[in-house]
This record gives sequence, structure tokens and C-alpha cells, in this order.
Amino acid sequence: MPQGYVKGSDLPQVIPVFPLAGAIVLPRGQLPLNIFEPRYLNMVDDAMAGDRIIGMIQPMGGLRATPALSPVGCAGRITSFAETSDGRYLITLTGISRFGIVSELPSAAPYRQVRALFQPFEADLASADVGSFERGPFLEALKAYLEHRALEIDWEAAQAAPSEALINSLAMALPFEAAEKQALLEAVAVEDRALVLTTLLRIDAAGSDDDARLQ
Repeated sequence: MPQGYVKGSDLPQVIPVFPLAGAIVLPRGQLPLNIFEPRYLNMVDDAMAGDRIIGMIQPMGGLRATPALSPVGCAGRITSFAETSDGRYLITLTGISRFGIVSELPSAAPYRQVRALFQPFEADLASADVGSFERGPFLEALKAYLEHRALEIDWEAAQAAPSEALINSLAMALPFEAAEKQALLEAVAVEDRALVLTTLLRIDAAGSDDDARLQ
């Protein structure tokens, strides 16, 4: 279990959030980020001085400066940090647990903070058993998708990867639309995420119109 977190109350109840469309982190997944905006440099500085936790969340429209936030995000811990010569931060967030937003809090900081509810997602704190996952059909759908998109991955590594790691890493990395990413994030369990992911792969490989994709 990551950093000794056993239940939702072990995690900080107020966390900074980084709204970024098309980017999600999932439990035990790793998300590399290139941080350059001053407010988010400030956010990383403060996180590094504390518990290193940042909540990744997708915006949902509204004002560009302060967009509405999706109801569910995922908290990650900064597990890698480097600073470039031009002042950018290159960090890696390792996913811990999803959270719901109870409320957004007023803050003197330039970045946004929310009161997070982790308890509904406590299962995220333990590695998932993906016993019902049908790996063969999933890999067939993935292969068709990659061929359709002219994308390449390390196929041997994909075949050898544990099921949870394979599903979550592909959900994070593949270029799905923001609404599709959110559907993958909000899938109740890893088995459900695998079903959503398989459906998206098959729809895309079939060349279906955008309006047939998840809304």
C-alpha cells in the first residue's frame, strides 16, 4: 500500500488540485508532468515542502482561468522531481487514490484547493485482483487500435505486464477524448475500467464517428 495509506482518512482532507484536460492519473500509475506556469510551480513548491500530494482533475468548461472541476479526480504523490535550467519542474506523480470533491476552499495561494473525500474509493489503496479480466480479447482490441492509429508500444512488455498495471497505464497514456478519460477514471473497479477501455479501443479501431464515442 502506498506510503502506509490504509484508509481514506489517512490521506490529507484538503489538497491542491491541478486541472488539466485529457490528463488523468490512476492508482499506482505514474504520470510525468512538465510544470511551467508560475501558480503551479508554486503549488509544487508547497507540495514538496509538505506531504507531496497533488490532485489531478479535469476541467469541465466555464471560465478558462477558473474552470468548473469534474466531480472525481485522483490524488498522486510526487515521487520524482527535477528542475531544468529554464526554471521548469519535471515531476512524476504516482497515483494513490481517487477522490470526490466536497467543496472548493478559498485560498490565498495562486492555485486551487479542495476538500477531498477519499472514503468511497478506499479500494484504490490496495492492488486490485483482476481475476475476471479476459486478457486475450483485450490484447486483440489493443492491437487493432494501435494498427488503426499507426501507434507503437513495447508489445512484449504489454503482454508481460500485470493486468492492473496494463489497464491503468493504457487508460492514462492513450490519446482518448477528455470525456472518455473521465469515464475510465470513474469506472468503479479495474474490471469495469477494462470493459470501458476495450469498448473504446474497438470503437476507434472500427473507425466509428465521434458521436458514437462515450459522451
